Parts: sequence; structure tokens; C-alpha cells
Amino acid sequence: MSQDSSIPFWRSVRQSLRGEEHDYTALPLNRAVILLAVPMVLEMIMESLFAVTDVFWVSRLGKEAVAVVGITESIMTLIYAVAIGISIAATAIVSRRIGEKEPELAAQSAGQIVLLGVLLASGIGVVLGIFAPDILRLMGAGDEIVTLGAGYAQVMLGGNVTVFMIFLINAVFRGAGDAVIAMRTLWLANGLNIVLDPCFIFGWWIFPEMGVTGAAVATNIGRGVGVVYQLWHLAGHHSRVKVRWCHFKPAREIIGTVLSKSGSGIAQLLISTTSWVGLFKILAMFGSTALAGYTIAIRIVTFALMPAWGLANAGATLVGQNLGAGKPERAEAAVKIATRLNVIVLAVAGAVFVLLARPLIGLFTTEPDVVAFGTQSLWIVSLAFPLYAAGMCFEAAFNGAGDTWTPARLNFMCLWVGQIPIAWILSKSLGFGPVGVVISVPLAYSLLAIWSWFLFKRGKWKMQRL
Repeated sequence: MSQDSSIPFWRSVRQSLRGEEHDYTALPLNRAVILLAVPMVLEMIMESLFAVTDVFWVSRLGKEAVAVVGITESIMTLIYAVAIGISIAATAIVSRRIGEKEPELAAQSAGQIVLLGVLLASGIGVVLGIFAPDILRLMGAGDEIVTLGAGYAQVMLGGNVTVFMIFLINAVFRGAGDAVIAMRTLWLANGLNIVLDPCFIFGWWIFPEMGVTGAAVATNIGRGVGVVYQLWHLAGHHSRVKVRWCHFKPAREIIGTVLSKSGSGIAQLLISTTSWVGLFKILAMFGSTALAGYTIAIRIVTFALMPAWGLANAGATLVGQNLGAGKPERAEAAVKIATRLNVIVLAVAGAVFVLLARPLIGLFTTEPDVVAFGTQSLWIVSLAFPLYAAGMCFEAAFNGAGDTWTPARLNFMCLWVGQIPIAWILSKSLGFGPVGVVISVPLAYSLLAIWSWFLFKRGKWKMQRL
């Protein structure tokens, strides 16, 4: 046994939080997974805590305010789709260049990714910010919700560049193995949001009372500070990828690669996120109670799923770097380790949510009808947690290898061809009502996990070129 492989678990955890530089193509795999996964999981814990905190404070304003957040968030998922789609390409390309021992090419790729992200986010922000009230109406919101939520939607949609940059630059850091910088960014950004949320919503201390719009203001201030912190590191302060002004000069070949992988990554996420928009559109037919209950339940589910994405992202980084180093079997072994850990963690979380569904929902609302539907929703969605865990690890492996079209096809077949029709049939044709919409979620994602496993075993993803 090597000296590294005998290092105690807790010592590895402490090392992972110090941000030391490691060669993840040579470390013992169990240790490599720990060193990458711990900061990535902690990063996602803060992201999930942010989501829960927002709903916690906004729910004090009533179920209509929660519905505003839910509907706007369903629209924001389209922006997340574009940002995460480019982020998938960023992690795959940067990790491959690092695995090939080409840090200069990694830095140049990072510069092109940031440039592309700024241009896209600015254009999207202008259009969606102007038409935010009309978009709320298009989503089925009534006049009361539109009046209450127009300001919140305008700030969130118009200021989307902050979340866009958070996603993209953190993806660069993760691909390079600088997971601690990504973690600290989210802890800073979302920590500020958690503190500022009640200040802007309720007018605490010197802050103006802005109601639900205050939640959006707090979010964008926190994320904006996080982006500044990222750029400072990206300029060469403690980062493995050191971007200079020359790296922002357009490079046709790199932009072509980024766009090619981003296109399929965006398609993958758009398919996934528009399916959530479709679900919210169906739920909107059943009124604010269903929307509010489901929004609270999904925010609690997100609290568990976001850290699980941290483990999946660790596997994706190890896939990219080890394929770049010409070690495909090592890449496959890394995914299997990450998947086992993820299944165990989410199985425990799912059991807790099933057992404690009602008191958990009760933390966010006291309205009996919202509590009842939220409890049902949380219980149903939590049943398939182990399969969610496996599916996200296999899809992350495809993405880390640069095989972004496989998850796109899987998402289309399972979430659009499968989930949306099932939700409609169960809720409308078979008379299950809004519960039918919720049942479609574990059914669709369980199918996706099983199908992903078969494609992972075939191994074509190991032959991807970047």
C-alpha cells in the first residue's frame, strides 16, 4: 500500500479544505474522490441552503409570495440550463487540458468561456427583464401574483449575469481541481444572501422593506460579490488556471470546441429544465396551494440533491483529467466509487424525508392545505432518491468525458417523452389531480437512472475526443 492510500480519512478531509494542489491522475482513487468531493459537496450544501432559506423567509409573506418564487424559479431554470450547459463544456475541456499537462491551453479555454458567458447573460437579461410581467402571465399566474411578483421577476431575470458567472467560473475551477475556490465562492455569495434576505424582505435595520422583491435584491448582491471573488482568483491568485487579458482575445478553434460541447450541454439542460416548466404549467391549473406546496417540497429535496451533485461533479472532474492522461479504466473506477457513495448518502436522506415529511414542510408554512400537499409531494419524490443518486453520477461521467449528447438524448426521452405525458395523464385523464404531477417525477428519473447505467456499462464515453 502506498503512503497516500494509508492516510486517514479525516486527514484527507482536512487536506481537501486547504486547497492544496494535487495530481488527480496519480493519487489513489479513493483519496482523489475524497479530496475533490468534500469541497464540492460543501459548495452544493451552501447552494441548497440558499434555496431553502429563500423560501423560509418568503413563506412568511403568504402562499402567493411562495408561488411567485416558484414560478420565477421555473423560468430561471431556463437560464440555469444555458449556464450549466456551458459549464459542462468548461469542466470537460479544462479538466482534459489539465490532465494533458497543458495549463496555458486550460487558461485560454477559461478566458473564451467567460467571454461567451458575459455576452449571452447580458442579452438574456435585457430581454427577460423587460418582459418579466408578461412572462409570469404566460406561465399561468393570475393578476394578484403578477402584481406581487413583477419586481422580483425583473430583478432575478434581469440580473442573471451574476448566477451565470458563478456557474461558469466555478466550473473552470472544478475542472482544474481547484474545488476549494469554488466552494468558498458559494459560501461567500450565498452566506451574504442568507444574511441580507430578511433585511431586504422585512426592512430590518437600515434596509428598505421590499417584500418578495427584496429576496431577489439580496440574491444578486450576494452573487455579485461572489463573482468579484472568483475573478480575483482567476487572475492568478491561488488558482491553478491563471487567466490573463490575452486569453480573452477570441480564438476561433477554442470557441468552436466550447460552442460544440456547450450546444449539446445546453440542449441537455434545456430539455431537463423545460420539463420542470411544463410541470409547473400543469400544476398552475390546480391553483396557488399546489404551486406553494410543491415549491416548498422541491426546495427541501434540492437541499439533499445539490450536495449529491457535488459527489457527481467530483467523478466528472476525475473522468476528464484521467481521460486526458490516457487512463480510461481509472476514470471508470472513479465514477463507480462516487456512485456508491452517492447512493448511500441519498438513500439515508430519502428515508429521513419520508419519515419527517410533515414536520419539515411545517417549518415553512402553517397553512393546512399547503402543508398537506407539500407533505405528499416530499414523500413521493423522496422514494426514488437512490436511483436519482446513481443517475446523476452516470450523467456527470458522460459530461466529464465530453459526451454531452448522451445525457441530452436521455433527458429528452425520459423527461419530455416520458415525464410530461405521464404527468398530464395521471393528473387530468386519470383524475389524480396535482398528486399525479408529483408521481411523474420519481417515475421519470428512475427510468433515466436505469437507462444511464446501461449506456455507462457499454463504455463508448471513454472514446470521446476534445
